[in-house]
Amino acid sequence: MARTEKRSDFIALAKTLTNTPWCDDYEKMISGMFYDSFVPELLEGRLRARKLVKKYNEYLPDDATDESLSRDREVMLKEFIGQVGKGVCIDPPFRVDYGCNIIIGDGFYANFNMVILDCAIVRIGDRVKFGPNVSIFAATHPTEVQARRDTPDYSKEVTIGNDCWIGGHTVVMPGVTIGDGVTIGASSVVTRDIPSYSIAVGSPARVIKRVGSGDK
Repeated sequence: MARTEKRSDFIALAKTLTNTPWCDDYEKMISGMFYDSFVPELLEGRLRARKLVKKYNEYLPDDATDESLSRDREVMLKEFIGQVGKGVCIDPPFRVDYGCNIIIGDGFYANFNMVILDCAIVRIGDRVKFGPNVSIFAATHPTEVQARRDTPDYSKEVTIGNDCWIGGHTVVMPGVTIGDGVTIGASSVVTRDIPSYSIAVGSPARVIKRVGSGDK
C-alpha cells in the first residue's frame, strides 16, 4: 500500500544526493506516496538521466585503456547517480529511471544489462556483485484496476547490504531488504526480505542455507 504522509528521513537523505529533480511530487515519490510522474520536474529528471545513460553506454574511445576507461566512467556516473563509492565498475549497457535516487557503496561491480527503476531510494552496500541482467524495481502500482486508473504510481525503497552476490537474471521487487553477505541464485525473484548471511534461490526466492559472516 502507498503511504499517506511524506517520510522526513528519506527527504533528509535525498538532500545529501546529487542531481535530484526536486519538487513536491519528488518528495511524495521517494516517500512511497501516490504521485504524479508527469510533472515537469520529474519528466525533465528522467530525460536528463536517459541522455547521460546513453552517453555512458556508448562511450568507448578507440584509444581507451582500462585505466582511462575506469576514470572516465567514474566521472560520468557521478553526473547522474546520487552517490557513488570508490572502485565502482558497471559494464554497459544499463538503465535507470532517475539515477539520482541510487546510492552505491565501494567496490561495486555490475555485469551487462543492469536495470534500476529508482523511483524510490535504492541503496547498494560495499563489495556487492551483480551478474548480468539483474533488475531492481522500486516502482510499483495498485493491483485494483480502478485505483490504478486513478492514482497509478507509487514506489517502495530497496536496500542491498554489504558483501552480496546477486546472480544473473535476478529481479528484486519493491520494498525488499537484502541483508549483508547474501547470495541470490540466478533467475530468482526476490519478493520479500532476505536475512543476512544466507543463500536464497527461486521464484519467489527462499532461503536454503545459512553461511558464515567471513569475519576472522
